[in-house]
Amino acid sequence: MSKLIILTAPSGAGKTTIVRHLLNTMPELAFSISATTRERRPDEAEGKDYYYIGVPEFKQLIAEEAFAEWQEVYPDQFYGTLRSEIDRIWATGKHIVFDIDVKGAVNLKNTYPDQSLAIFVKPPSKEALFERLRRRKTENEESLRKRLAKAEEELTFENKFDHILVNDVLEDALDEAQMLVRRFIHTYK
Repeated sequence: MSKLIILTAPSGAGKTTIVRHLLNTMPELAFSISATTRERRPDEAEGKDYYYIGVPEFKQLIAEEAFAEWQEVYPDQFYGTLRSEIDRIWATGKHIVFDIDVKGAVNLKNTYPDQSLAIFVKPPSKEALFERLRRRKTENEESLRKRLAKAEEELTFENKFDHILVNDVLEDALDEAQMLVRRFIHTYK
């Protein structure tokens, strides 16, 4: 049976780095590409980083129940997992890795409770998270402020997940993530 590996975290906690590591070291995994209404960044590609969809089309897909999960993360900035994306990857026989927002992760876990492992990646402290976001230099002061406020809220969700992975020493976090995923995909429910 194919399974879902759901990684979530506040922005800047390191989940994308962990997801990339899992995909590079475990060939039995494939990445689920999310849909979003946000603007594409210069270094991003359609169908690789996201499926970029306009707000009206996204809302139509919600009405058609085309999403396994979706969230309005910021006003008119939607993210979601298309059911067709899950079907596409499962048809290849691989397990799916998700890099999604906290509320979307809770919803996806609730949709596929027996087939999913939900991992909450947590920074060692709020101060470390703040510093990581600042060092990225991808945010202006306004968007940084929004991300930090959102992170405060997201940290309150950690008890809704199967595992909390503290990303303090990156190598340790990568090893622990790989061990958790291997154990999960080789356990039959």
